[in-house]
Amino acid sequence: MRHAYSSHAVTGTSTGIGRALTELVLEKGERVVATARTPSALDDLAKVYPPTRLLLLRLDVTQPEQIVEAFARAKAAFGRIDVVVNNAGWGDLGEIEAMDEERGRGLLETNFWGALHVSKEAIRFFRDENGPGVGGRLLQMSSYLGLAGFPAAGYYVASKFALEGVTESLAAEIDPAWNIKITLLEPGWIRSAITSNIVWPPAHPAYIVNAGLPTSIMRNGTLDDLVTWKSARRSAELFYKTTSLPEPPLHLVVGKDAIEATRKKIASLSELVDTYENWSEGLEE
Repeated sequence: MRHAYSSHAVTGTSTGIGRALTELVLEKGERVVATARTPSALDDLAKVYPPTRLLLLRLDVTQPEQIVEAFARAKAAFGRIDVVVNNAGWGDLGEIEAMDEERGRGLLETNFWGALHVSKEAIRFFRDENGPGVGGRLLQMSSYLGLAGFPAAGYYVASKFALEGVTESLAAEIDPAWNIKITLLEPGWIRSAITSNIVWPPAHPAYIVNAGLPTSIMRNGTLDDLVTWKSARRSAELFYKTTSLPEPPLHLVVGKDAIEATRKKIASLSELVDTYENWSEGLEE
């Protein structure tokens, strides 16, 4: 169980779900270490909440030494961290053949490697700094796109698939005695400033000729035509709720769009496994 007066560390708090979570936790009377590349985006909250409740830190999760320093400063300020929300990340849209590969590498550097480095430091902190058996909660901001592919989001999807895999492996490795609980948050589309700032790369000529292709339809419209947006605030309330569950799920798929896509993926995989199951006969040495 969480302490009655918990300390949360949230990455990527300048906008969207990170900002909403920060506001919610503060309203609940708890403490927040809010990190962002531009922490001044939360100056309005700093005017309302004292340093004993809110610690703003500049953090670029692609810089491992900054992650270590952030956790150290959190301990100095609050003594412990009960919940880490691994939220920092960004996305891009475009056909895989049209996307700039260096930009894709940068996306993976943040969404996967940055999240992994935060995860490792969180596990170490929960185990070694919070004290024997105290543990903590690690919430990984994944996406249903970490479970099912989506056209025009190939690099983002890849980063979330990678986060899903490494998190499942991490959860299987840690000692239950450490009392560390991990949950992969797998929401559908949540309204955020990040999604509204995406700029498509120039179209690949091979895709322009067919206006019926998914990415062609997307280029000629907007995301609003294709997705159902969820409220960042209401999503934050749901994610916050998981931190008080005695045995939180490893996977939490939320949003009707996410549930529908995940069920389709499960059904498709199940059908394929059944269809080709007999191919595995006689493979044993």
